[in-house]
Amino acid sequence: MANLILVTGATRSGKSEWAENLAVQSGLAVVYVATAALDPTDREWQARILQHQQRRPPTWITQQVPHDLAIAIAQSSPEQCLLIDSLGTWLANFLETDDRTWAGIVQDLLTAITHSPSHLILVAEETGWGVVPAYPLGRTFRDRLGQLTRTLAAIANPAYLVVAGYALNLQQLGQPVPARLDSCQS
Repeated sequence: MANLILVTGATRSGKSEWAENLAVQSGLAVVYVATAALDPTDREWQARILQHQQRRPPTWITQQVPHDLAIAIAQSSPEQCLLIDSLGTWLANFLETDDRTWAGIVQDLLTAITHSPSHLILVAEETGWGVVPAYPLGRTFRDRLGQLTRTLAAIANPAYLVVAGYALNLQQLGQPVPARLDSCQS
């Protein structure tokens, strides 16, 4: 199985910077996998992308992968550290797919991750800490990202939660939540 690190956190929490730090610490050639679909008409989005680009060392290779994330992971090599930023943005590119298609996409991703020879660092947003979205697509996004992040955290080592600029190692500080309540013994 690949060396998998999950970094999750809220907007502007420092999760991307923490993931970038971990990529540098790997000592490997870093491939930054950007999952955003580029939209040259959205100036604010372009400014966010530019901010991320300016933080990266010039030696890092950048790949734009808005859809074929499993393929990018499968094509990586043991000499590489893939920093994938971010799963929420990647998921948003598939938001209008039906549940069955989405399940297949997730399974392809998990298969690629478990067979990858490279060092993987995945960045994911934390959603659902506030009001339940008032519209179905918002609830679909929240539910899918929450489940994907939970699935990946179960196979990652370590999984970090970044809050207010501090990274917390969840495996050191937390206890895994049982998948079902009836699996708990009284």
